[in-house]
Amino acid sequence: MKLRIVHQTVYRYDRPVRNLVQSLRLTPSVFEGQRAHDWVIEVGGGIRGPGFRDGAGDWIEGWTVRGPTEEVTVAVTGRIETRDTAGVLRGHRELIHPLAYGRGTAATRADAALRELAASVTEAADSLDLAHRLSAAVSDAIAYAPGRTEFHTTAAEALAQGEGVCQDHAHALISVARLRGLPARYVSGYLQAAAAGEAHEAAHAWAEIHVDRLGWVGFDPANRCCPDERYVRLGSGLDASDAAPIRGIAAGQGAETLDVAVNVEDVERLQTQSQSQTQS
Repeated sequence: MKLRIVHQTVYRYDRPVRNLVQSLRLTPSVFEGQRAHDWVIEVGGGIRGPGFRDGAGDWIEGWTVRGPTEEVTVAVTGRIETRDTAGVLRGHRELIHPLAYGRGTAATRADAALRELAASVTEAADSLDLAHRLSAAVSDAIAYAPGRTEFHTTAAEALAQGEGVCQDHAHALISVARLRGLPARYVSGYLQAAAAGEAHEAAHAWAEIHVDRLGWVGFDPANRCCPDERYVRLGSGLDASDAAPIRGIAAGQGAETLDVAVNVEDVERLQTQSQSQTQS
């Protein structure tokens, strides 16, 4: 699948800030399932700093905005070719050992309910089957409901209320997978469409679980599937905060508000529609 992505993030401050420093994880991962073209990252009024590939295989680049400013825009545009690898992360180079992802965080810390959910999955044939069953259990336990949780909502809190978004599904799956001895991590990226085919107008997130013989395999409990050609992988971490596409700090006392707009388009479908309209 050929996708065109436009992602704009606007930070606004009620008082001017200065010396804003950002660390951006906004470049698609390099592996067999995707290849990016014409990928451009721009920060309004910013100065691009050095970039590097970290131990998880993610490309990180730094930007600085000297200011003073009351608004900063981070814009990403590019094209990418994707193909379905059944969720398996083939050809991705990284240095961190999978066992490093057995460590819990505040967002994924297990309570009694998460432990009960993890223990409820039985009779798995192998680690891959166990991962699939755990993902299905999380899908059943947490209904997809936008606007019911916040960025700082934990896996335990989302499970307690039985509702959440992709971030909550990923955190819960990471938690129960680690409880069952499977290394698991959070993945940030984009999704061209949800499982039913409707447009997905936001950045997306899912989990990867390390299983025997295959390595890292993606699972998306929010859509009850493994990542396919509709998914674009940006980067990973222990949880949403660790894997955040944009992290930053600024000098100043201004309160911050955030607006995000993401558009992921199927290039071939757009071309077909354009040809059809031209012929008609």
